[in-house]
Amino acid sequence: MSTPPFLTLPASARSVRLTTARGGFAALRSSPSAGPVRGTALLLPGFTGSKEDFIALLEPLAAAGFEVVAVDQRGQYQTGGPDEDAAYTLGALALDLRAVTDAVGGGRPLHLLGHSFGGYVVREALLRAAADSDRLPWDSLTLMSTGPGAVCPDEAGRAELLVSVLPPVMELEAVWQAMRQMEQQAGTLPVTTPEVTDFLHRRWLANVPAALRVTGRQLTVEPDRVEALAGVALPKLVLSGERDYAWPVEEQQKMAQRLGAGYAAVPGAGHSPNAEQPARTAAELVDFWLSVS
Repeated sequence: MSTPPFLTLPASARSVRLTTARGGFAALRSSPSAGPVRGTALLLPGFTGSKEDFIALLEPLAAAGFEVVAVDQRGQYQTGGPDEDAAYTLGALALDLRAVTDAVGGGRPLHLLGHSFGGYVVREALLRAAADSDRLPWDSLTLMSTGPGAVCPDEAGRAELLVSVLPPVMELEAVWQAMRQMEQQAGTLPVTTPEVTDFLHRRWLANVPAALRVTGRQLTVEPDRVEALAGVALPKLVLSGERDYAWPVEEQQKMAQRLGAGYAAVPGAGHSPNAEQPARTAAELVDFWLSVS
């Protein structure tokens, strides 16, 4: 999961609830304080993530003239959802994204970004939209720290283990404590402030178990759909850190080549450039969006 560096919203941002044709979605919305609005960015988090994963991007993107909307997907943190598997298939989540897009769009260029598992969702939504119409509702696509198909074997094994112990086998609190103990023993426990640590705990407990089961399983079986996505005429960027535990960076570079997309690697970042190196990540995004707007 991504670990936000802080939780205090910048002056440009506010918490909102988007009303869509498929229900309400919790979001963070940031707007430029002055000057022309150059476009809108719609940001989708990954597995076990939330809108707060993008909190450090809100201010620099707003300062560059972009409105930003970061959402909790259905089943995540403050959006919620039913404990029914059918609500969290890629098809269902893609329909959610299209509904959010319709609620956010306002005549400006609309730039879509999916982080990690969110990359699967934006890809599914784009392929469905392209099959239904010649005109897409988005003006660009960014795939951040995601890959062409399933996660690497080690990460797939961890996802399968997690899915196997989710309710009703273990309660979410017990799973949280077990995960923290494993991270501590492995030396991978995030170093955070008490406020952020408390947030990570609360966010985990707010996940809908069915959402975790379905999306966690999808990470292990997602097929390579790069060829189909390459056939969709839309400016694309693949952005990664200089290392990644879920999809090898070399695999992401090759995906960019296969897509005919731009590629950017953020120095000093791992799986979550948005949280680990937000200033450099924002600069790469702004450069891309301005080049296609």
